[in-house]
Amino acid sequence: MAMLVEETGKVIIVEGRSDKKRIESIIKEPIEIICTNGTISVARLDEIIDTIYQKEVYILVDSDDSGNKLRKQFKRELPEAEHLYIDKMYREVAAAPKNHIATVLLSANIDVNAEYLI
Repeated sequence: MAMLVEETGKVIIVEGRSDKKRIESIIKEPIEIICTNGTISVARLDEIIDTIYQKEVYILVDSDDSGNKLRKQFKRELPEAEHLYIDKMYREVAAAPKNHIATVLLSANIDVNAEYLI
């Protein structure tokens, strides 16, 4: 029997697998995390938009050129998405301390494991 994942209606879009793993270890609620794997084609973007229709969408990408490019693309194609930002000194989501990411996620009302809020 297949186990159903509870749908929260929230989606976080990140760049890479390491970003996804980092966020998965911090969040406490079931949220779909989609990886773009860097740059994204129009076809892939349309595919993502179709799957996230009617959901709360958060964009959490690196503070670098490719992340900024991706963010611009999402601002154009998904204007209703909420953009979350890590501190520029960390540059990459995967390199940011878990407590910093937890604070960023919590500010967007995403439930995080309390151990990262110390």
